[in-house]
Amino acid sequence: MLKLTNITKIFNQGESTVDQKVALDNVSLEIKEGEFVTVIGGNGSGKTTLLNVITGSVIPDSGSVEIENVDITNLHDYKRAKYFGIVFQDPMLGTAANMSLEENLSIAMRRAKKKGLKWGFSKQHSKLYKEKLALLNLGLETRLHQKIGLLSGGQRQAVTLLMATIDKPKVLLLDEHTAALDPKTAQTVLKITNDLITENNLTTIMITHNMRDAIKYGNRILMLNNGRIVFDASGEEKRKLTIEDLLQKFEENALFTDQMILG
Repeated sequence: MLKLTNITKIFNQGESTVDQKVALDNVSLEIKEGEFVTVIGGNGSGKTTLLNVITGSVIPDSGSVEIENVDITNLHDYKRAKYFGIVFQDPMLGTAANMSLEENLSIAMRRAKKKGLKWGFSKQHSKLYKEKLALLNLGLETRLHQKIGLLSGGQRQAVTLLMATIDKPKVLLLDEHTAALDPKTAQTVLKITNDLITENNLTTIMITHNMRDAIKYGNRILMLNNGRIVFDASGEEKRKLTIEDLLQKFEENALFTDQMILG
């Protein structure tokens, strides 16, 4: 489904060696259709740059990005939008606060479709949106015409997830999408996330700083350090992982941070 080959990205090239930052160092990665990959690593390990290279908001210095055997390395991010659903850390991103739930969902539904001059709403679509919102179990199906900016952070992030998956993207990208939420709300959103991914068999990459979540969710785990993949486990090896195992890997790669330990 998704293939990265020899990806390297260095920031501040042309500056002194001290100022240069190797964000990704010759990274190669293949993700199969339906895989749910959790990505963990310390600050500056390359996690976010990895996602940005995939989406096209950062162009690598070398290497290639392919999706379904199509090279998209040099495509602008807006041209790649049809391939990806993205949920960011900030619940305020990814939605239009002054528009209703129905309007936001309608935009998401048409994101990858050819645009034309026709009425944007229909009873059929409203029924679909209500059905999808009901799956979240947050009572939002009765608030279709309410401005999305009036929702709580957790509710808004859940709707953002729905928007990112409503048209079944090739790949779902989650950039620490529960980090700004309180622990209880974060677990609710993670359950909704897992349900949506499982129901739609979505190929997913989820960045997280929480080791428990990295172990609990997904069927494959990657650990990054200094722009390289230093650990890759899937299947039975992933299922048998414990917090102690990950702590040992972090210690081996000097990845300890307060955020990781407290997470």
